[in-house]
Amino acid sequence: MRNTAKITTAVLAAGALTLGLTACGSEEASGSDSDASGPLVVAASPIPHAEILTYVKDNLAKDAGLDLEVKEFTDYVTPNTATEDGSVTANYFQNQPYLDDFNKKNGTHIVPVVTVHLEPLGLYSNKVEKADELKSGATVAVPNDTVNEARALKLLAADGTITLKDGAGDDATPKDIAKNPKNLKFKELEAAQTPRSLDDVDAAVINGNYAIESDLKPAEDALVLESAKDNPYGNFLAVKEGNEDDPRVRKLAKLLTSAEARKFIEDKYQGSVLPVTSG
Repeated sequence: MRNTAKITTAVLAAGALTLGLTACGSEEASGSDSDASGPLVVAASPIPHAEILTYVKDNLAKDAGLDLEVKEFTDYVTPNTATEDGSVTANYFQNQPYLDDFNKKNGTHIVPVVTVHLEPLGLYSNKVEKADELKSGATVAVPNDTVNEARALKLLAADGTITLKDGAGDDATPKDIAKNPKNLKFKELEAAQTPRSLDDVDAAVINGNYAIESDLKPAEDALVLESAKDNPYGNFLAVKEGNEDDPRVRKLAKLLTSAEARKFIEDKYQGSVLPVTSG
């Protein structure tokens, strides 16, 4: 049985992820590195991002005069470094807290363009059917990157499984747990590895894209699932600062938030991926 846990944080997209976003960084960070005459190359996680982009490419791009090329990456680092160095012009895989942390740690200048969808983070298990059935001392796998680990802990806190210290934010770790009545143990893994850990741990908090890739259905299989309401973790199209007004990027942003793309997301993912913009 699945419970929906509400995480009350900043309003999704925070009003900043709009098509009118303009560059405001340093002089060396601004300026377009892309060739607007060539195809728009976008780095994306395979599911659902590349699938959504492929739908746009096959059904909408031609009529919009957009030559779109999709490159798939299975990690959360390369899409941003490739966007920064100009190997690709844009990427589609991440949320605002993750991007903020990445830019800060890596000195990159990636900025959001438009928010497209939310992949609810969920708690899954092959051993129990409800979160409150976890036994004392149970081991829970969580993503090991800063933002997703904090997000996982917030999910468990929202469900009442643990209590976080006051002020625990987007860099929370197990050290920020104030109350842990079940004495849960946390196994920190690369996000992509969490689904594969399900046979080895009692439960795992898994990102939506990796859950879907592993044939899990978040809307049905998650013991606890994030609420979409007031959720800051919407995934967006992003570019290196200075490329926001590239006409190809503007076209893609419009197509990704069209009524057609929204319907595709709703029909294909059946609540496991939630469109957050209307056409």
